[in-house]
Amino acid sequence: MGIASAPLPVKLMFAITYDPLVDLKQVLSLLDSRFGIPEYSYGPVPFSWTSYYADEMGENLMKYYFNYPSFIDRAEITSLKLYTNRLEKEFMVDGRRRVNIDPGYISRDKLVLATTKDFYHRLYLGDGIYGEVTLHYRKGKYRIFSWTYPDFREPLLHAFLERARAKLVKGIRDDQE
Repeated sequence: MGIASAPLPVKLMFAITYDPLVDLKQVLSLLDSRFGIPEYSYGPVPFSWTSYYADEMGENLMKYYFNYPSFIDRAEITSLKLYTNRLEKEFMVDGRRRVNIDPGYISRDKLVLATTKDFYHRLYLGDGIYGEVTLHYRKGKYRIFSWTYPDFREPLLHAFLERARAKLVKGIRDDQE
């Protein structure tokens, strides 16, 4: 019989897809006021991997990824997704989203994203929110799954995630000493 134990802490990260007409600084300011100063970032880069959001959000979208340095409890991801859904509504124009804010967390062995959409590879977390293991970390690098979003397959994004993960691992080690 296994013994239940508390999981190791994780680092909060966000992936924001947005219409360039949105004031990204305002969105980031709202997040920073709640979570602090970002640790690392990647982007903004053109969101050119798919046209999934084009009908709702328009063309020429951008994507920005960043993480915060402090540890969080991974159980917070559900409430964080509900919070970002409320923020998305604040930036809607004529009933259409102009920003999509996806929270996730970086752990030692994986990157998990929160979503409102169910699918075979997602686990229900509560309050209408699901968790998806988007990448896993093995043998010194991030690895993809068949369902990994196209932008999360990018080597430059992996480099950003690896830096954040390295800081996480160092912090966990320091806490255990």
